[in-house]
Order: sequence, then C-alpha cells, then structure tokens
Amino acid sequence: MARRNRTFWATGAAGLALVCCSSNPGAPANKKADAEIVEAAYPEQVYWGDTHLHTSNSSDAFSFGVRIGPVEALRFARGEEVTSTMGLKVKLDRPLDFLVITDHSDGLAVMKKIYEAPGFLIRDPVIKRWHDMLHQGPKESMTVAAELIDAFSQKKLPAAMMDRKKARENMRSVWDEYLETVERYNEPGKFTAFAGFEYTLMPNGDNLHRNVVFRDGKEKVGKVLPYSSLEGKSAAELWAYMDNYAKLTGGRALAIPHNSNVSNGLMFQMTGPEGAVMTADYAKARIAHEPLVEATQIKGDSEAHPFLSPNDEFASFGKDGWELGNLTLEKRSTPQMAGGSYIREALKRGMIIEAKTGVNPYKFGVIGATDSHTALATGDENNFYGKHSGVEPNATRAMAAQGFGAHAGRFGWHYLAGGYAGVWAKANTRGAIFDAMMRKETYATTGPRMKVRIFGGWDFADGDFKGDWVKAGYARGVPMGGDLKAGAGAPRFIIMAQKDSIGANLDRVQMIKGWVDAAGQAHEKIYEVAWSDPEHRKLGAGGKLPSVGDTINLADATYANTIGAPELRTVWRDADFNPAQKAFYYLRVLEIPTPRWVAFDAVRFKYKLAPQVRAKDQERAYTSPIWYNPKR
Repeated sequence: MARRNRTFWATGAAGLALVCCSSNPGAPANKKADAEIVEAAYPEQVYWGDTHLHTSNSSDAFSFGVRIGPVEALRFARGEEVTSTMGLKVKLDRPLDFLVITDHSDGLAVMKKIYEAPGFLIRDPVIKRWHDMLHQGPKESMTVAAELIDAFSQKKLPAAMMDRKKARENMRSVWDEYLETVERYNEPGKFTAFAGFEYTLMPNGDNLHRNVVFRDGKEKVGKVLPYSSLEGKSAAELWAYMDNYAKLTGGRALAIPHNSNVSNGLMFQMTGPEGAVMTADYAKARIAHEPLVEATQIKGDSEAHPFLSPNDEFASFGKDGWELGNLTLEKRSTPQMAGGSYIREALKRGMIIEAKTGVNPYKFGVIGATDSHTALATGDENNFYGKHSGVEPNATRAMAAQGFGAHAGRFGWHYLAGGYAGVWAKANTRGAIFDAMMRKETYATTGPRMKVRIFGGWDFADGDFKGDWVKAGYARGVPMGGDLKAGAGAPRFIIMAQKDSIGANLDRVQMIKGWVDAAGQAHEKIYEVAWSDPEHRKLGAGGKLPSVGDTINLADATYANTIGAPELRTVWRDADFNPAQKAFYYLRVLEIPTPRWVAFDAVRFKYKLAPQVRAKDQERAYTSPIWYNPKR
C-alpha cells in the first residue's frame, strides 16, 4: 500500500496557541567537526533537505500565526516530535539530512517584537492597530498579514519600519541568537544546519525573492547582518553584498531565486536591469552567485507551462490559481509573461543570450523547497501542515478563503505539499553539500524521496549497469549539472530512477531536451526514455505513451503499487543530435497517481471535496540539466 496512508497529526487546541519550548532540547552533544568527517571519493549518497523555511522570526509568518522558532524547526527537521503553533504533536516520518532556515531579512522578528511590546508605548497608529489585532485572534492576525504584505509590496510600510539604522539594531540580537541555534543543532556527518535568510525583493508584488545560503558557521557569518531591501533594491546589489562577505571573511555564500511562477515574467528576462541590454558581465555575475533555482514549492510549480509547452501533457502540474498573477495579485499575468517565469523557457533563453554575449546567465541547476511559514519542513501529502499556521490541519482549510479578500481563490487547495531538495554530495557537511550545490549536482522533487541519477557521455552502454556504473559515470562522463564536452558520435546518457522507499511506484522517466538552431531559435522536445510495463505500454503517434493507470481510492485516500515500477534504468542515445547545436538535457521522473493532501483531509475530517478541487496528481522529480556546447 502507500506511504501516504500514514499520518502524524494529533488533534490539538483550537485558536492561536502560544507554544513555548526550552532552548536546548534535542541539541546534539559530542559532535565532530567538519574536518573530521571523511568524504567519499565521489558522491555515493543523496542528501535530502529544505532550503526555504520560515519561523516566527519572519514577520509575515508571525502575522499568519506561527509562534514556534528556529529551535523547533531544527528539531523537527532532525526527526524529533515537536508541538506546532496550534497544539498539534507533529513529526516527520523520516528525518531530513539538512535544513536552511531562511527567515525574511526585511522586518526580521519585527512583528514578534510589536506583539510583545506594551501597547501603551506604541505611538505609530498603524503599528498600534496591528499590535492590537495580533492579540485579538487568528482572523484579525490574518488580516494583519495581508496588510503587511501589501504595504511592503507597495512601499507603504509605517515610517518606523523603514528606518534603516533601527532595523539593523533590531536585527543584531535576533541574528546572533539564530546563528547560535544553528551552530547548536549542526552535527557534521549526521545533520547539517546552514545559516541563511531570504532577501525579500518584491516590486509591486512581483516575487523576485532570493534565499541566501552560507557555507560557513557563526564565526564568519556573524560578522555580517542579513541583507534587506532597505539596503538595496536589486539582485545585483545582493550579489555585491555576497562578494563583500567573501572579501571580509574568506567565506562563501550562494543565492537561490524563489520559485519563479509568481514573478510575472521578471525572474528570467532577456534583458538586464530596467530593460537594459543584457551584458556579459551581468550574465556572468548572475550565474556565479545563483547556481540554482527553486523549481517547485508550496506556492506552485515552475518547471514548465502549457502556454509555452502545448505538447507537454504534464506541464499543467501545480498551476491551479498560481498563474493568475504575481504574488499579491496586484498585477494579473498574461501568457506573454510566462517566458520569464518558468524554468524550461529560461534554460532556452539562456542559450540565446549566450549566443549574443558569450555567457549563459541561466545555466542553473534546480532544487525543490517548502517555503513553509509554519517552521515545519514537510513535503509529504499525508503529513502536510499547511503554508502557514492559520491552515494547519483542520476541516475547512482546503476551501478556506482565509481572509485574503482579493487574494482569495489561490490559498486553499491550490497549495502543493512540497517540495524537497536532493543533493548528491560526498558527505553530510556544510562544505560538501554547499560545494555540490555550486556544481549543480542537485535535483528537485515535489515531496517524494525518489533516487535519481544521470550521467552524460559518449560511450555508455547497457553493459555498464553490470559493474560500478556510478564510478564509470564519473570517470567517463559528467553528472547532472555538468558540461558535456564534444565527443564522437551522439551523446549517451546512463539513467537510473528508484521509487521512494516507502512511496509510490514510478510511471516513467522523460528526457527534456532544449536546443538553439542555426537561426537562433530555441526548441524543445520530450522523449520517453524508460517506463513501467513496457510489454503492454507502447509508444504511439508522436512518441506519446499511454497512461500508466490509476489505483486511487478517494474514499479512504489510498492507492496500490500494483502498477508502475520500483526502478527504471536505461542508457539513452540522442538520435536527433546535431553536433553544431548547443543543447541542454534534464530528466523528469513521474510517479503513478497518488492522493493529494486534500484527499487525506477529506477522509480525516469526514467531508466531501468540491468538484473543482484537484484530489490526485502525479508527483515528480526534475534533475539539473547537463549542457552540451560545441565550442567547449
């Protein structure tokens, strides 16, 4: 039966509970240092984590209702049971290997401090109103969250919250305490806790956020403060901050652009800042600082879009409600904006820009993340605690408008319960995982922990699977994220995908290829390269594959692994290869259909789902691309 049949919810107190925990429970003792951990000769293990999580230190999350912080977030990710804001006893079915808590740098812990302040001391009428509403209850707190986000987007925050000097003073103590917590729970070889923050760049609701991840510990990271939009208004200024950090400390940081589907086409533009011509220097700076992008998370999926890929029957995943406009719905989306909001198109755009500038700004790898604002990093459908604490498991959350007024209609069942980052690293340490991210040996999943590998080369054959094919992959080819140098004949890719050990079987593995022709036009093609039940499922017209089927019983939110395959592997040769054309190749791996979190809610809380609610889907993984450039 199914991984998704297990649940870890426990009914708790209604209303907005203030949960207090001690600062030290679960902290590991007698830890080894990074340098004491022996790294493998090459990556032998995939490590699972979340690079985008918010706690009560994020002002929007606090306004949404979360009252638990970094300690609980790290304990939960390590596999311990904690108590959620709403009083639920919560636990992952399997620990994560690493976590980056990325609380918003803008207003870091400000709403928490407003909440805790004596009301009679607050002079600003807007802040006083917010203070009072935060104390009134969940509905009023949700209203504060909506007003806060809109005010931030429109640059209409109260003057006291725009004071740069005061913001830095407030940030110092919070940042230092956070870094101490991260150090306390970092356990090289077993669990990696990274320091990080989210740079909240959001002009008029267009989401251009970046999650910054530091390779280093408190000794170096403590010499700087998180960079906020009070300091700078562009990604380039964030990159300068990262360069200054490296110069000051000798440390390193990377930035990961937020899931791009709510950027209204601004995340992956063909131009430079403010519509200027994209220069080689700008393109070089971007890819040097942003080697990865977030492909999927709670607020939808950014891999592809049906408007851009009309022949891709799987491109509609995670689009319900999210393609309507930007983050705050201040600006509605048009089909023409989609090209700058979705990853597959960005990969094609990058090659076009490279032909003009000599540098590809969008030569990135991919990861998944949660963007949860509950301090709970869970990507499991049967164990989904919601986007924020106002929608922890309850009988109305799937269809709730949640007090967002004009924003209602995309914040209920439209949420995805995902995703996670898979990283092929030589050890479970900050250095090894960070370095793997920099070389893009990463992949994204929508939650399931599928094991996926790909190597590109020129002489791989089926016989390689009889030996140490992974060692052969590194010796004779390049892994995901790598550059395939020119060789003889057509490239061959050795591919393996294994189901989540406690999850659903696999439907198929697809190769997504993009290339630029002699006229400078970009193209894409989807190849079915491996699939379950090949004796009965044959490729039809146009290379299409029949459906794998469906074993879901929505009455009890179950499915059966009587279809699909536990593992798919193949060596695939690109028969359409043109050695003169630049190209990229990445895998998309699909599970058999499984119930979504709303189906588990319907069973648990005994209600019937509305007809428009998507109750089932095919979860998936996307690998970072392998690139071929005839000039390299």
